[in-house]
Amino acid sequence: MDTDAITTLLKEVAAEAITPRFRALASDQVHEKNPGDLVTIADHEAEVLITEALLGAYPSCVVLGEEATSADPTLLQRYAAAEHAFTVDPVDGTKNFVHGSPDHAVMVAELRAGDVVRSWIWQPQHERAYVAERGAGAFCNGRRLATSAATDPVRGHTSRRSWVGRELPGHAPLALTWASCGVDFPQLVEGGADYLLYRATKPWDHAPGALLVTEAGGSIATLHGAPYDPRHESRDGMVAAGDSPTNDAARHGWASELTSS
Repeated sequence: MDTDAITTLLKEVAAEAITPRFRALASDQVHEKNPGDLVTIADHEAEVLITEALLGAYPSCVVLGEEATSADPTLLQRYAAAEHAFTVDPVDGTKNFVHGSPDHAVMVAELRAGDVVRSWIWQPQHERAYVAERGAGAFCNGRRLATSAATDPVRGHTSRRSWVGRELPGHAPLALTWASCGVDFPQLVEGGADYLLYRATKPWDHAPGALLVTEAGGSIATLHGAPYDPRHESRDGMVAAGDSPTNDAARHGWASELTSS
């Protein structure tokens, strides 16, 4: 499938399985996988539709869906070893979706030999499609994206609620992210934040946005400076920033605190 075809796929699946349920979910259509970790009928139906389409186009690939992995954790091992794979997050920001926030997204990333080569983020309520291709750039609705220099003070956002309000010299106090990687990474690229700080990373959450950021000119690294590896779940921490100096400053400033907490 070419890049535009997969963008269209995500839009069509959202229109069929997700948007009709927005602010219209029945109580029996929402469940907890773990305490505080919600899943809805929209997550399940959208993931099945996207997975079937990708496997139809690429029968030998491995599709790592968030909900499929919850049911069968061994899928992570097959995904990590695959020559050709996709990640699928059918409703990124499910809690936002359940609570009626438009800040949710449908996300897919394509990997070849363990590297992300294409990624898609569709925000159905905002009607914004973010697409990145390795070596070809990052785009929003066809508009080329480029990160900008950090502001003064530097603005960091974290998904770790207990960290909100903490600060580094020359930095504003840490703010909460938008509670959806499918919104967080585009906000970074569009200038809504100077860096993002994560404690844990999951392939379906972070692989799509990582390529978007790097193709727009930004920088991604683990908290200790290693390259981000989209094949594995990790608790090594991640910093995504609009440029390398900002990434370096954030990593060096937060490494010891995040490691010990």
